[in-house]
Amino acid sequence: MTGKAAEMKQEFMRDALRVRIYETRAQMGAAAAADIASAVEGVLSQKAHCSMIFAAAPSQSEVLAALAASELDWGRIHVYHMDEYIGLPADAPQGFANFLRRALFEKVPLGRVCCLNSQEEPEKEAARYSGLLREDPADIVVMGVGENGHIAFNDPHVADFNDLALVKPVKLDPVCRMQQVHDGCFARLEEVPEMAVTLTVPALCRAGEAFCIVPAKTKAWAVKEMLEGRVDEHCPASILRRHSKAALYLDRDSASLL
Repeated sequence: MTGKAAEMKQEFMRDALRVRIYETRAQMGAAAAADIASAVEGVLSQKAHCSMIFAAAPSQSEVLAALAASELDWGRIHVYHMDEYIGLPADAPQGFANFLRRALFEKVPLGRVCCLNSQEEPEKEAARYSGLLREDPADIVVMGVGENGHIAFNDPHVADFNDLALVKPVKLDPVCRMQQVHDGCFARLEEVPEMAVTLTVPALCRAGEAFCIVPAKTKAWAVKEMLEGRVDEHCPASILRRHSKAALYLDRDSASLL
């Protein structure tokens, strides 16, 4: 046995969600990128362009690096990102748009790049970005899961599986903000912004295909709750168990409590 199948430790279904566990982060990222690239090619065989939403976090580094090295028809791909802090300077390295520019957007010749503007009034920016997503619905979302089970910045206290909004301002909970310190993005909790603009749970789940990449032992509780707990807003990522075409990619550390 060779290739992706040889590297995979385990594969199973949890409700509608396909779960794939790999030994290492590198294997996980490479396998996820290969599957994402195949999905993009499938979309491009049916329509003029493929619209994608990307998460921005160190947990996504392996999959983004593998995608940046792939030979997709990037000129036919439109990209969005899923959340942004309120109040950071436009050039702050912790900004999620800036992270994605460094990791992917500036490495490939994309057809269209649409980023949230951290300098705009939050409600106005949420309305603008919602309009873009309605005009150009996402085909694929590439996402992660937070230590508190959030997807994008839909922390448990603000997540709403039936949210009527596509984009909204939110207040971040302390676990979410502390994760940014654990990830090395900020030196201490006080530096992490308290507010952000985020795509909502329904906005993420509207994508035709969802690829969720979650490495590291710090995510083990969230993964366990996502897969073994109840499907509701206490663990927003649990909604992926109801998505018609979603896959979760784990490494041995993030899967350690299953």
